[in-house]
Amino acid sequence: MKKLWDGRFKSGLDPFIEKFSSSMSIDVKLAKYDIQGSIAHVKMLGKVNIISKNDAKKILHGLEEILQEVSSRGLKYTPADEDIHMAIERILVEKAGKVGNKLHTARSRNDQIALDERLYLRSELKEVSELIKKLQATVVNTAQKNIDIVIPGLTHMQHAQPVLFSHYLMAYFNMLNRDRNRLKDCLKRVNIMPLGAGAIAGTSFPIDREYVAKLLSFPAITENSMDTVSDRDFILEFVSCSAILMMHLSRLCEDIVIYSSEEFGYVELDDSICTGSSMMPQKKNPDVAELIRGKTSRVYGSLMTLLSLMKSLPLSYNRDMQEDKPALFDAVETVKACLKAGAKLLENMKLNKKRLEYVLIRDFSCATEVADYLVRQGMAFRDAHKLVGGIVRHCIDNKKHLSDLTYLEFKTFSNLFSKNILDFASPNSSVKSKSSPGGTCLENVKTQIEKAKSLLK
Repeated sequence: MKKLWDGRFKSGLDPFIEKFSSSMSIDVKLAKYDIQGSIAHVKMLGKVNIISKNDAKKILHGLEEILQEVSSRGLKYTPADEDIHMAIERILVEKAGKVGNKLHTARSRNDQIALDERLYLRSELKEVSELIKKLQATVVNTAQKNIDIVIPGLTHMQHAQPVLFSHYLMAYFNMLNRDRNRLKDCLKRVNIMPLGAGAIAGTSFPIDREYVAKLLSFPAITENSMDTVSDRDFILEFVSCSAILMMHLSRLCEDIVIYSSEEFGYVELDDSICTGSSMMPQKKNPDVAELIRGKTSRVYGSLMTLLSLMKSLPLSYNRDMQEDKPALFDAVETVKACLKAGAKLLENMKLNKKRLEYVLIRDFSCATEVADYLVRQGMAFRDAHKLVGGIVRHCIDNKKHLSDLTYLEFKTFSNLFSKNILDFASPNSSVKSKSSPGGTCLENVKTQIEKAKSLLK
């Protein structure tokens, strides 16, 4: 099959190289965006009389017909189609006749693909942001449903201090909010219209780029033709933001894998989101959490692929950049799937209250409260820290927990202890006392939740 660019070539393209260089199997995802861009481009060509109004009308009719076919049945392409642009143009010529050959006037595939990718990413970016928002809403609902349940807060994977489970969950709300804000900012760099840059130098035709931008709802146009056709920063930025988002999801999933284990037993996952073992009848595996954790590496891989792809490329466009799409598309689809799965994970998770109460009574996570108690009585914190360390040592040596100690036992360590120490050395009392801004007390968490609801509106 003859190519639209083969005028200066004596022989045809080697069949293997034709297949090797084709990006059609990947490009097909961009079909509707390519047609939308072409429709705006043709309207502009007709408006400024680069082509006749009649020719523009014929081409537009053909493009609209192709768009309808793509929307209903998908795009039918041939092995000889080099890329999405060539496929659409070939189909247009078949439908509209030779006038279809005027479609490519005053543009290049270099600025055309930049437009397609920006249109695609603009659409997907908004969907990803909405999915983050839905996951945030699930976080808030789950936090509110378990508003007053206390869990051991961990540092270094060791019991540190008691915290409200709702406070713990709202930490992830904040992470997700930063993710959403990053994507909102990323949209500013995506939402710039590149068409009109041509292959490298712009065009000598009297095009109206601002008109095309208006038709496609872009608030601005790119300013340098060489940068325009060689820029993939907007893709890199999106995938970078996605990698951070996936890191947050992976941390949440790691927690859930640990907390649902037999050793911890803090949470139980519904059967609907778990699988069993083909060999061990007793198994209930936290597959959703593990898969999200695993798929994080795919998004990281996409980011590394794109960074490596763009490294050291000379200005301006190079065919290497054709390989940006698999990494971009995979990152987008992976992130969307993981956000949906993450919401189901939280919706189908129950806290084991009895287990949590049992664990909290038997750990030493209230030790800091005992030290703070002594500080309030006038002891220096370092001295209190050392003294309470001795109390913990005493408990370990005597196979006791802080909750087992009587007032008189506390008194043997310091006369500063009063009978109310027994109230201070409890998980609920510890949580209640953390009223500093950002702390884990119930009133603070309620404030966080109300603020979160307001942000989601």
